[in-house]
Amino acid sequence: MIAISLFIIIVMAGMGALLNANLLHQKSQSMRSIMDNLSFIMEDMSRNLRTGFDFQCFDASNPTLSPATLGAARSCADGWAIVFEYANGSSSTFTDQWAYYISNDGKIFKSVDGANSFVQLTPIEVVIDPASSFSVLGAEPFDSNADEQQPFVSIRLSGKITFKDVVTPFSLQTSVSQRLIDI
Repeated sequence: MIAISLFIIIVMAGMGALLNANLLHQKSQSMRSIMDNLSFIMEDMSRNLRTGFDFQCFDASNPTLSPATLGAARSCADGWAIVFEYANGSSSTFTDQWAYYISNDGKIFKSVDGANSFVQLTPIEVVIDPASSFSVLGAEPFDSNADEQQPFVSIRLSGKITFKDVVTPFSLQTSVSQRLIDI
């Protein structure tokens, strides 16, 4: 009788440990999926920016992103949006420009039609901090007196992932220079 009781206790403890390990594995897989999604977003932005040109950075002095606000290339230090001609785009029209922006509710959106329509990239579990930004240096057209650098874009994203009432902070940063010759 004692041996059977001990056996049952050990089996129950083993089953509890096995179920707990399985639950932890499922949570880590879900968190990994969300982090992979964030990494994909950063990679998508980096790849498209690297092959793009005519960068326009929108900051507090440019509070609206719409087809009517698109224009000449411009740099900024802490922007909330970036618009550019994609690799096969035409600089003679704004309707084919691509855009990424960080919304006030902490989501990243993408447009491939000149800021006419946007698609949300971030999953619902991710909230981007307002301190996140795009920084663009050297976006202005070549000026033989001043501009001697390729356009350079830095993307800084920080925020929180909330999954099953567990909040996990994250911070990602990458920098990209334009592939095209800017001289």
